[in-house]
Amino acid sequence: MNQWHLFLAFFRVGMLGYGGGPSSIPLVRAEVVTKYRWMTDEEFAEILAIANALPGPIATKMASYIGYEQAGILGAAVAVFASVAPSLILLMALLQLLYKWKDAPQVKRLTAYIRPAIAVMLGIMAIDFFRESYEGAGLVQMVCLAAASALLMFGKWRLHPAYVIALALVYGAVFLSP
Repeated sequence: MNQWHLFLAFFRVGMLGYGGGPSSIPLVRAEVVTKYRWMTDEEFAEILAIANALPGPIATKMASYIGYEQAGILGAAVAVFASVAPSLILLMALLQLLYKWKDAPQVKRLTAYIRPAIAVMLGIMAIDFFRESYEGAGLVQMVCLAAASALLMFGKWRLHPAYVIALALVYGAVFLSP
């Protein structure tokens, strides 16, 4: 087994699996069972069942398992990278194109149209976080964490939000976990 075959198999799945997991399952099967014969149909069905039961994108879960079975940790990393590489390459190309044309009136109009939708989605997410925090930690804990976070980010310390999030996670793990 060589890493190059793993990369090619899952890169092809990433390139052709337009539409997400359900469209990539037959492609994974074609590469893994038919072309490279790394497993039987029965083994593939078992992996598919396990991958469906776990949260997250099915193509990357299958890639990580199959890659690990074929070539260990490095194989898992290669297979997962190969399955997301086409999307990553396309995203980088589109971002370069967008950056090149960022001052064009059409791009400015497009971003102006998108901003309200993003604002609504962020507002809904904030409301959901508020509700979950209130139900999970209670009003006093939630208000104290929000006030401490605001002081750390906007007070004299001016901590980066990533550090504040990390501190909040540590606080939650220590004081709020069951």
